Amino acid sequence: MTSKTISPTINLTQELVRCESVTPEDAGCQKIIADRLTPLGFKHTNLRFGEVDNLWTVTEGDGPLFVFAGHTDVVPTGPVDSWTHPPFSAEIDDGLIFGRGTSDMKSSIAAMIVAVERLLAKGDINGRIGFLITSDEEGPAVNGTVKVVEYLEENSIKMDWCIVGEPTSTTHLADVIKNGRRGSLNGELIIKGKQGHVAYPHMGENPIHKFADALAALTQEQWDKGNEFFPATTFQISNIHAGTGVTNVIPGELQVKFNFRFSTEVTADELQQRVAAILDVYKLNYVIDWSLSGNPFITGRGELVDATVDAIKKVCNRDTELSTSGGTSDGRFIAPTGAQVLELGPCNATIHQIDEHVTVAELDTLTDIYEELLTNLLRS
Repeated sequence: MTSKTISPTINLTQELVRCESVTPEDAGCQKIIADRLTPLGFKHTNLRFGEVDNLWTVTEGDGPLFVFAGHTDVVPTGPVDSWTHPPFSAEIDDGLIFGRGTSDMKSSIAAMIVAVERLLAKGDINGRIGFLITSDEEGPAVNGTVKVVEYLEENSIKMDWCIVGEPTSTTHLADVIKNGRRGSLNGELIIKGKQGHVAYPHMGENPIHKFADALAALTQEQWDKGNEFFPATTFQISNIHAGTGVTNVIPGELQVKFNFRFSTEVTADELQQRVAAILDVYKLNYVIDWSLSGNPFITGRGELVDATVDAIKKVCNRDTELSTSGGTSDGRFIAPTGAQVLELGPCNATIHQIDEHVTVAELDTLTDIYEELLTNLLRS
């Protein structure tokens, strides 16, 4: 398959994937995007925060603002020799396009751009279209979308609808779209004891033993029951460490890392208070550091959901599932502005894996879906 026979979406996907944009590097992707959108009347603002490049670009005019959001950075490739095709070659083989970022999520960006090109080629629209592109989604996510959103708010730019191009599909394209995400709250807990010789336990204080009952209480606590959009909040220990590495020393402290994935039925502050209350019951000597990755958000039935569901039905003849499962996304930074936010992208079976790939056919279909939902919102 040559560049003369592949579609504009596939051609642009290949161009973007060939940029070695391992987070937080953009490696020229945003220039490719801007150059492609300039003839369509987009006005570009390049926003660099720290070592992160961001692009905000929008058409002029009045009316509601529809925004496509995405990221150009990718995770590291892993062992290059393990790939069937070089990870930045964007090679097409037997109907599949291989490369880091083909699924997560340069192909979505390519489909978005081509959809907008096709829409605007058909005439005027009732509103405006913007792109919010960052190179800091796979990294710390502190100088990317969150900072661009702050810039938009400072300049009184209000988004009405936003599609984030994360790979949401599971078995078939567009069988699942994300209309929200759970919150993510991280805790780093230190239980303090007293180091000593195991043969003289009365002279030490074992923090592992002291924490055991509290750990059981934390894991057995029902934090909430969830609701129609979210499963019940979960508490998971991700790491426990104590000791000097030998068998005859009582450790002086125990380090515990854990995470809450939480619903809208409970707040981060409430979770922190309840954890502290449980720990205090067992009279532990502890310190705890909290970090909030994002609050939960939900976009219920409305203009964006209806336009997207209808577009998928028309293009794919498929009833899609609304879901809030999975990890966090940059949608968590956009939803608090009041915008309706959905995530819709290609199949996610190979994201972050060796030989990441998507099918050529699904990317052309994804372009059709994006164009149709734009038509539903901006030409109705």
